[in-house]
Amino acid sequence: MKPFLPGALAALAMAMPVMAQAPSFPATFRTEEIQVENVTLHARVGGQGPAVLLLHGYGETGDMWAPLAAELARDHTVVAPDLRGMGLSSRPEEGYDKKTQGQDMARLLDALRIGKADVVAHDIGNMVAYALAAQYPERITRLVLMDAPLPGIGPWEEILKSPLLWHFRFGGPDMERLVAGRERIYLDRFWNEFSADPRRFPEASREHYALLYAQPGAMRAGFAQFHAFDQDAADNQEFLARGPLAMPVLAIGGEASFGPTMETVARAAASNVQGAIVPASGHWLMEEQPEATVALIARFLR
Repeated sequence: MKPFLPGALAALAMAMPVMAQAPSFPATFRTEEIQVENVTLHARVGGQGPAVLLLHGYGETGDMWAPLAAELARDHTVVAPDLRGMGLSSRPEEGYDKKTQGQDMARLLDALRIGKADVVAHDIGNMVAYALAAQYPERITRLVLMDAPLPGIGPWEEILKSPLLWHFRFGGPDMERLVAGRERIYLDRFWNEFSADPRRFPEASREHYALLYAQPGAMRAGFAQFHAFDQDAADNQEFLARGPLAMPVLAIGGEASFGPTMETVARAAASNVQGAIVPASGHWLMEEQPEATVALIARFLR
């Protein structure tokens, strides 16, 4: 399957109905299509000052960061890409292990002439952020990890036993055919079951993301993020053998989701960790409690 052209997908996104638009970035932001190795990364860039890289997770795209980007752009250069295979980035056949995607992010920063950056991550983005920081520790000044585990690190094996995480092993051509045309049904399961209150995940955002994940090859690429976990666990064990991350780390858990376990995960990977819990939130911190989440992150980075 050929990668879907980002330009074609961008044109499609422009034609989406107004009701399907997710929260928008400030008008001062620009979008760029940046070629790194075998993937074209769609990125939103804006603001001025020290750089901060925002990494999204599954079921969303870099669009999830709009409220945080608006706050941080006052005194930061904000970079919010779509990870390979997701959103408006291209969808190569391979490279969904997080070690490779960490390298994607380093090359993205190179293309933008950014030497060092803070990193804020959620869900799958946590795993890419850890792989980035472990491979290029001199380039990451602060790290925020939000509500998701790290393969092979800390309580990973216990976390895998949760029946809510059956989707980690879901996928393949048969599953792609089952989900085809039913992407919204599949994604609603995540948005509903992982929320403290599903009503906090806006309908407009659901429509927006469902349209993006319904594009050719998008579900295949999404499944590939999970299928790489065994390789990620092996790679992370090698990273960990070099020693824990030394930069300051903020580990944020949703009260009705990872809660204090997020700090436990981070302490298994890093030596300078502080934890925080967002009350009345499940997994979707930026949708369920955006003001509290933005305040925690902004205070830590500043």
